[in-house]
Amino acid sequence: MDQFEYVVVGAGSAGCVIAARLSEDPQNRVLLLEAGAADGPEIMAVPPDWPRLIGSEVDWGYTTVPQPAAGGIARRYPRGKVLGGSSSINAMAFIRGHRTNYDEWAAAATGWGYEDLLPFFKRTETAQGRDPAYRGTDGPMRVAPARNAHALSYAFLDAAEGAGYHRSDDLNGSDQEGVCWWDLNIVNGIRQSAADGYLRPALGRANLTVVTNALVHRLVVSDGRCAAVEYSVNGEGRRAYPQSETILSAGSIGSAHLLLLSGIGPADQLHAVGVDVVADLTGVGTILYDHPLAGVTYAAAQPVPPGRNNHAEIVAAVRTTPDLAAPDLHIFLADVPHHPPSMPGPANGYTIVFSLLRPHSRGSVRLASADPATSPLIDPNFFGDGRDLALMLRALGMAREVGSSPAFDEWRGEEVLPGSEVRDASELRDYLCRVFDTYHHPVGTCRMGTDPGAVVDPQLRVHGVDGLRVADASVMPTLPGANPNATVLAIAERAAALVGR
Repeated sequence: MDQFEYVVVGAGSAGCVIAARLSEDPQNRVLLLEAGAADGPEIMAVPPDWPRLIGSEVDWGYTTVPQPAAGGIARRYPRGKVLGGSSSINAMAFIRGHRTNYDEWAAAATGWGYEDLLPFFKRTETAQGRDPAYRGTDGPMRVAPARNAHALSYAFLDAAEGAGYHRSDDLNGSDQEGVCWWDLNIVNGIRQSAADGYLRPALGRANLTVVTNALVHRLVVSDGRCAAVEYSVNGEGRRAYPQSETILSAGSIGSAHLLLLSGIGPADQLHAVGVDVVADLTGVGTILYDHPLAGVTYAAAQPVPPGRNNHAEIVAAVRTTPDLAAPDLHIFLADVPHHPPSMPGPANGYTIVFSLLRPHSRGSVRLASADPATSPLIDPNFFGDGRDLALMLRALGMAREVGSSPAFDEWRGEEVLPGSEVRDASELRDYLCRVFDTYHHPVGTCRMGTDPGAVVDPQLRVHGVDGLRVADASVMPTLPGANPNATVLAIAERAAALVGR
């Protein structure tokens, strides 16, 4: 009973897709292992309550190593720990990167350009009323712009257009630049996670076994092949034996962590914590990409109504300089004050948020211990490359331009953060270093490619280990200029097709 055709590790966005698709064939006996619970608190389904999920029982509760740019302060690093993974705790934005982002991938991994991925993007979604040349019509995820949008969101739309950003009808369609109501995973006022869209409709299948509260300890490699998966449930040790393949879908933190625990990674790092080397793959965990995020926060001149959706219903995907081939910046409105708890802000206000989409800085994920219960060392290395701080300084100016628009006149009180009196470049850089946070978009720790630093090949097979693939955000060769969840679902759809051949 411990033998399965496929063992899928991690029931986040990618794992839900892969387990659901592989189990469509009744001949495939599929085991899906998830470290979190089957369900979370009731607020998990309530879109505007998503910030309360950070630090809750459905969050792994990671923190980064101290960040030099933040004066040696560590940052929270939330990741979902429940069926659906981070799609169950995120802000529900469903947006693709610019087509040029994926065409970059094709240079590293043949077959992963925009046109290659487009059928899989479409397969994930039902996007009614959109151009079917670009959008799906019968996929599991039902996506649409916000209903009952906030009054501040309309002010942002006018302000962005006033700043010279043209209006796009669909950033996931033919026009991937400008200000747009982005698609959200909200259906009839309720969050739709990958578990809701893909996994739960499949749970009645006799050939699909889902085990929750299952902490995977390591992958057992024998004679160069992944022969078993060791895990525990409530302290009871178990083993599962894949007859065909193991698919690792634990996310950019979890997948790298598990490969390292299993002896697959840079030999010097493994030796340092007492892990026997199975495959000396230098790329595992050595490149972590993420989007840095900050904002300009205003006190409101009138009471701000409570948001009904995700607090961020509209976004401008724009370029910091006109010579770029694609947008490298998100500017969007948060209908609540968004800033670190350590910084005083208004009780009644809003924030013009901005995030650098194509950062130059690279971080890492490393083992702190050979104990699988010990969190890894997560270092996004925010602003490690000085160009990123310079670009964020430019972005702050662009956000201020939007925030000072006449479109906000009836809403805008004083600029509280950084404060209208703060204009000196050195003071603004200091502000950015105190206020920045993660956009919650880690990718790249098990990147695909054929070069010596790649972890998986273009078919997502781990170099040097048979019967093992990785399929999640960790395989992205570079960071797309968008929230990654839509891309993760497309990667997982393609992975299921590759595995099922």
